[in-house]
Amino acid sequence: MSRSSSKAQSLDDAILRNAEQTIAQVTAAKEALGEVIFGQELVVERALLTVLCGAHALLVGVPGLAKTKLVETLGVVLGLDGRRIQFTPDLMPSDILGSEVLEEGVKGTRSFRFLAGPIFAQLLMADEINRASPRTQSALLQAMQEHHVTVAGVRYDLPRPSHVLATQNPLEQEGTYPLPEAQLDRFLMQIDVAYPGRDDERRILLETTGAEETRPRQAMKTDELLAAQRLIRRLPVGDSVVDAILDLVRSARPESADPKIAPLIAWGPGPRASQSLMLAVRAKALVDGRYAPSVDDVIELAEPILKHRMALTFAARAEGQTISDIISRLTGRIG
Repeated sequence: MSRSSSKAQSLDDAILRNAEQTIAQVTAAKEALGEVIFGQELVVERALLTVLCGAHALLVGVPGLAKTKLVETLGVVLGLDGRRIQFTPDLMPSDILGSEVLEEGVKGTRSFRFLAGPIFAQLLMADEINRASPRTQSALLQAMQEHHVTVAGVRYDLPRPSHVLATQNPLEQEGTYPLPEAQLDRFLMQIDVAYPGRDDERRILLETTGAEETRPRQAMKTDELLAAQRLIRRLPVGDSVVDAILDLVRSARPESADPKIAPLIAWGPGPRASQSLMLAVRAKALVDGRYAPSVDDVIELAEPILKHRMALTFAARAEGQTISDIISRLTGRIG
């Protein structure tokens, strides 16, 4: 065996050993989340996938579906410093990023000191992000993308890891500021939070209205989560999965879509969608206890990854078409 082959083999063995350990940790974290959040298994899994990818997610659902509780529980289970911001129209960028204050010291000396805002958290819940002004939204989303803020010409790095889980209420549109498409693209996925089933809602009634309520328990440490995020980027991906990702994303663009679908799409996803899918399918494999993703993972995660990265034409909306319908047609061609 050549030296290069031996080195590659030892690298693969190291990845395998790390994967076995990480799978056990992630499984324990998923079980700990399930002890507190029930009736939303798919939502819990996708929120966990987002954090494992080192990314951000947009939670969309009506009030009362445990979105806030999910984020709080996720922070405890993964050992992250979590904070929450309730977005309102009068919220200013400094309320999120932080600001400099003038302090008076000994002998009458004065100096500025930076007071860090809530963005300096490992897990931030941006509640009803579409209620803040575009100026405040852009300040938050820029910090999410660049992982640092600049105040008075001084750069301040965000902690690692750093994640934002933002929520939107799809019912109320009055007094809101919808996120621009370029800013939506910075979220790894859009997680739609639906009503629980009858049996799950029955369990919620019985377990959350008694004298005692189940408390979340920590299942992972911060350094273990960082190691898992690094591992995900090293997991092997087969050519069939890469081709499926490329075929899917490119087929969702009007200029390269099927002639029957192209007239329905106003604009489609960019390369960041392909990158997001590549990371998400690796994380999905790890959560399921596998060492490599499959084409089925691409199909399963296509909707939450692509849904907020494309739009329909007026004619398509007039016909009653939805983005979910279009994505379903696109994934049907790669199955």
